[in-house]
Formats: sequence, C-alpha cells, structure tokens
Amino acid sequence: MPTGLVALLDDVAAIAKVAAASLDDIGVAAARAGTKSAGVVIDDAAVTPQYVTGFHPSRELPMIWKIAKGSFKNKLIFLLPAAVLLGQFAPFLIPIILILGGLFLCYEAAEKVLEWLHVDETTKHDEPAIVEGHGREEEMVSGAIRTDLILSAEIMAIALSEITDEVWWQQGIILAVIGIVITVGVYGAVALIVKMDDVGLHLATENEGVVAAFGRGLVAFMPKLLTTLSIVGTLAMAWVGGGLLVHNIAAVGWHGPEHLIEIISHPLLGLFPESAEMTVGGIAFALLSGILGVLVGAGIAPLVHRFFPHGAEANE
Repeated sequence: MPTGLVALLDDVAAIAKVAAASLDDIGVAAARAGTKSAGVVIDDAAVTPQYVTGFHPSRELPMIWKIAKGSFKNKLIFLLPAAVLLGQFAPFLIPIILILGGLFLCYEAAEKVLEWLHVDETTKHDEPAIVEGHGREEEMVSGAIRTDLILSAEIMAIALSEITDEVWWQQGIILAVIGIVITVGVYGAVALIVKMDDVGLHLATENEGVVAAFGRGLVAFMPKLLTTLSIVGTLAMAWVGGGLLVHNIAAVGWHGPEHLIEIISHPLLGLFPESAEMTVGGIAFALLSGILGVLVGAGIAPLVHRFFPHGAEANE
C-alpha cells in the first residue's frame, strides 16, 4: 500500500512538473506573440478615445466599458474559436490573411501620413461638438466595436502566426491570455487617458498653488499626449503592416521585397561593429518596412476611396 501510494505521488509530481513546464511554455509563447502585436495594440489605444470625444464627461467611462465588453466578445467568442480552427485545419491561409491585414494597416497608416502632408483631404473632419442622446451613444459604441473587431482580428492573426507549432489547446490558452491582457491594458489606458483632463481640471479649480498648477499642466498636456499617441500609432501601423507584407509575401513564395530590404540595409551594417549588427539590422528592417508600408498604403488608398467610399470614411 505505501509503495502504491508513493508511486501515485511520484506520478502526480511528474504530471505537475509537465503541467508547470507547459504553463511556462505558454507564458513565453504568449509574451512572444503579444509582442509581435504591439503596433496594432498602440493603434487601438490611439484610435479609441475619438469615439467618446464630444460626449458629456459622465458618459465617457460607461461608454469605454461598453466598448471593452464588445472587445472581449470579439476576441474570446468570435475570433478565438475561428483562430484555433484556422490553426488546426487551414494554417496555409494564415500568411494570406496576414497579407490582407498588412494591406489594411498600410492603408490606415498612409491615410494619416497623407493627411499630415495635406495630400489627402478626404479624412479631414470638423471638431466634434458636445452631443447627447442614447441613440448617438450607441451608434458611436457600435462603431468603436466594429473597428475593434478589425484590429482584434489583426492581433489574433499575428499572435497565431507565432504559435502554429503549439497544440490546439495551448493555442487556445495563449490566444485567450493575449486577448484578455491586451483588452484590459488597452481600455484601462484609454479610460485613464480620457479622464486625465477631468482630473486636471478638478485639481486646477478646487485647489491653489502647486496642486492647481499641476492640474493646469495636466490639462495642457493631455492634447499633446493624444497627438503623440496618434503619431506613434501611425508609425507602428506602418512598421507592422509593412513587416507583415514582407514576411508573408516571402512565405507564399515571392522574396522580392525581402531581398530589396536586405540589399538596401546591407551597406548600413558595415558601418557598425559586429556586436551591433543585429540591433542595427532590426532597426533598418523596421524603418524600411514602415516606408514600404506607407508607399503601399498610399498606392491602394485611391482604390479604397473609389470602391469603398463610405467604408473609408468610417475608418477614420
């Protein structure tokens, strides 16, 4: 009896070690896959505040909560099962999906760059006025959730491409972890961003001296932060979108863009010591991928405007 019990305990300990190792592997894979999605995550955080701009401050957090719930539903109910099935039964479609996603990100990035350069006036909008009404609120929340669905699909597809060697249940756990962590992080950050100006206004009006000055500084800083987020989000979209095109076009058999980037970046590597070549190479690839992404996006923007005029306006 003791021998059987000891053997059983040994088996339990062995299973526990395997489970712990699996959890460690899942954590590492989730971190790796989540990092690849960083550009889309930044853009998600930069885009969302526009959907609550113009509403009464008391409605901002409830609207963000509604959008966050929709994002959880997008990732965990709709996209997660589809991604796991795709990874198991049609992994050959992943590069094609990522190419389409890369084109979308390149288009979005190019639209913003063209607007900065005053080349594309179709994305200009008047400043939103204070709006009220349940119908208007629901319309904006629905629009935000639709945009989140596109960005969430990109996040899940990018993450899935990094974990195709995992078994299906590990893929499901990793994608669920990524979906939950990213959603909490993005919408927590959005809630903080949209309420900081209210916090600053409260500090400025209800206090004096240093505290009031800090409040006024916070109010003045928030528009700059939103502008910075928009710029970083645009650059991240161009980098991620261009990178998706380069890697996945190569994956389906055409290595032209990949070789072109290598040819351009190779002379730069000779200017730095060998110990820095990997870092310099990564920076050069990101920069050239971003430039490629903007050029591709600028090329397809007129087609999008022509064939999907309402969709192009809705994305902005």
